[in-house]
Amino acid sequence: MKKIFLLLIFSVFCSQAQNKQLLYNFAGIPQTLLANPGSDVQYEWYVGVPLLSGLSVQFGSNGISAYDLFAKNNVDFNDKLRLVIASASAKDKIMIQEQIEIFSGGIKLGDWESNSYLSFGLYQEFNALSYVPKDPAVLALEGNQNYIGKSFNLDDINFKSEMLSVWHIGYHKNFNDRLVLGARAKLYSSGFTVNSTDNSGYISTTDQNQNAIYNQIISSNLQVQTSGVSKYLEDEYEGNIGNDIAKNTFFNGNLGLGFDLGLTYYPEKEWQLTASVLDVGFVRHSKDIATYTYKGYYKYDGVNPDFSNPEEPEDVFDSFETAIPRDTVYNKFTTWRPVKFNASAQYSFGKPRSESCNCDVATAAYQNAFGLQFFAMSMPKTPFVALTAFYQRVFFNQLYFKTTYTVDSFSYTNIGLGVSANLGRMNIYTLVDNILEYRDVSKANSLSFQFGLNYIIPQKNIFHD
Repeated sequence: MKKIFLLLIFSVFCSQAQNKQLLYNFAGIPQTLLANPGSDVQYEWYVGVPLLSGLSVQFGSNGISAYDLFAKNNVDFNDKLRLVIASASAKDKIMIQEQIEIFSGGIKLGDWESNSYLSFGLYQEFNALSYVPKDPAVLALEGNQNYIGKSFNLDDINFKSEMLSVWHIGYHKNFNDRLVLGARAKLYSSGFTVNSTDNSGYISTTDQNQNAIYNQIISSNLQVQTSGVSKYLEDEYEGNIGNDIAKNTFFNGNLGLGFDLGLTYYPEKEWQLTASVLDVGFVRHSKDIATYTYKGYYKYDGVNPDFSNPEEPEDVFDSFETAIPRDTVYNKFTTWRPVKFNASAQYSFGKPRSESCNCDVATAAYQNAFGLQFFAMSMPKTPFVALTAFYQRVFFNQLYFKTTYTVDSFSYTNIGLGVSANLGRMNIYTLVDNILEYRDVSKANSLSFQFGLNYIIPQKNIFHD
């Protein structure tokens, strides 16, 4: 039971969603380089306030909300759970992502005429993804009495979770007035991983001649790959899980490599096109690895047995364990990072109050901009996609506002608001997504919050016509 409980903690209570539509291409924020290494961001140098330069938390769920399960409406919790499972589908998912930037910085390379920039940093990230296990949940809650003849699919069991740190270094260059290209190399260090995304099998019960003699078949091909977890499942473990995971995440984790690519292109002065591909990479797991499997085929003819009861007559339990044994193997494995793709088109208009000199980081040549952004991310079943319409406004070349409207599988009413301000050399930004849901967060299907502080030395001697 301890092993099962801890695996659930590592897997179910964490998820992933990484569409940062408010941050993407937001003028004035250096962290936009993490969403597009080819962003048109210009500075002499900047440094993020350690642990405060980039904090973000995102949550998304379609089909399930906290209100559905915990509302005080005199309905029994088990009944609420049955209603939620009945209304959900196997494609519904729960996703959460947390990210903390440990440190970051950037510097212009060469003299004042140079258009090359270097950025670097370290951030910690916590991701996972859990699809709703529709068929297994129905079987566990309802049993098979009312589902004679139905095949319960075990491939509905699909989840993954990870904590890792990412060391990165990026380079971007303005080749001319129209084109900016950038790339970022990444070194991943995994603190822990729980991965169960390639399951198959089924459980079915049929009634032979309707005389209470049942034909039961269990075909199972289940596995859970783990790294950095197995020692916590041992009975003799007496350490501190939090401290050990942190140590593995930053100093002793399983390692991997990845890269980002991005560009910004101006076909006309008022028009801007951008695109980026992020986290094309992998982690190779070779330390503290364990893969738990339930694989086999079992067929039983007779009255309905209880496979969880070792005292079941006629050695049913023993024959079940022999046919579908629980096994642990210690083979190395590789996990691939979820690849993300961004693209946007933006039209700018309205001259700023001061045109003589652009003395701030990424100060736009225009006061206003609006456009569309597309986002896609690879996932085990189907890609996650989102489409965002946005509007940006610059005041006094120091204060930036951005509002977004996003449509995705979580919400059709996602309105976001972002503010970035340059207070002397300090840059502070706050980005809040799905603000309408804050009226009652218990009913929210999607929430996102980002905050950061940077110290920036702006680039001089950039003139606009």
